[in-house]
Amino acid sequence: MTARQRHIAHLHLHAALTEDQYADIIELVSGITPHVQPVPPDAVQLDLTSALRYFDLSPYDVVQLAKMRLKALYGIDSSAGLAKNRMLAAMAADASAPGDTTWIRDGQAEAWLGPRPVTALPGIGRATADTLNRYGLHTIGQVADIPAATLQRLLGAGSARLLAERARGRDPRPVTPTAPAAHLTADLVLDRDCLDPAQHHRAVLGLADRIGQRLRAERQVAGRVTLTVRYADRSSTTRSRTSTEPTDHSPALAATALGLLTALGLQRARVRAFALRADDLLPAGGAYRQLSLDPGDTRARATEAAADRARRRFGAEAVRPATLATASTRRTPTHQ
Repeated sequence: MTARQRHIAHLHLHAALTEDQYADIIELVSGITPHVQPVPPDAVQLDLTSALRYFDLSPYDVVQLAKMRLKALYGIDSSAGLAKNRMLAAMAADASAPGDTTWIRDGQAEAWLGPRPVTALPGIGRATADTLNRYGLHTIGQVADIPAATLQRLLGAGSARLLAERARGRDPRPVTPTAPAAHLTADLVLDRDCLDPAQHHRAVLGLADRIGQRLRAERQVAGRVTLTVRYADRSSTTRSRTSTEPTDHSPALAATALGLLTALGLQRARVRAFALRADDLLPAGGAYRQLSLDPGDTRARATEAAADRARRRFGAEAVRPATLATASTRRTPTHQ
């Protein structure tokens, strides 16, 4: 007996959603298929395989049904990707204009992937891309065509094996229904596409400061920080880093976030928006903190506590880091 062809949809939601709104959307699309995996903060993945017989519709038509319900009930526009696995579906959604659906049919994956740059594959950072480019490997098709042994010499066995699988459009991960993880998210949309690294730095620093304020107000600490950068062409890059210890200290969060930004090597990238997410939240009272013999750390935390008291009394804008005073950005609603 042959296995049924999987049909995975990735819906990107073009809206700034609160936690409750996002949960409502998960419940809505769960009425189409129970196999729904949240992809916070603004996407969901659906395994439509078992739903096709129930609705007696093609995979494409089921995706349009989901998009129509989102628009009718919540006024949310979405773009979608449809493919045989999660990776291809997400890449197809990134390639879709708002309102459109890109369907990579069975047997079309390698042809669709072939001309795309290697950086379009998830998990391919600047360092890996630069290594491949030095050897004339600029597209996914070129990577898929080279011998496995050659790729291993360039990247090492583990990385080469994973890259070869992705370049051929293979992704065995199932859609796993789970509740959205507890997290705090701050978003920032720039007034215009931004090429200035200094403004990128200020934007991420401001998000780290906002996350730190929220964590301290809710008496929580974060064990991991995730930075998402969205570009002018609607593509995005996401990177995460686990902290050495759970923290609510804004300078520590900023150092981690700026480290992620630096590692991306954006240089002259046209950036439209940033999102910073604090994950692995714990009650502050139950978390450990490494003792420090540096009096500067103690003074910094005392200053931070005084600034928080001033904000509670006089408003959120009463105290701001000096480096953010000239930031020319506008905020979008904060997820939590």
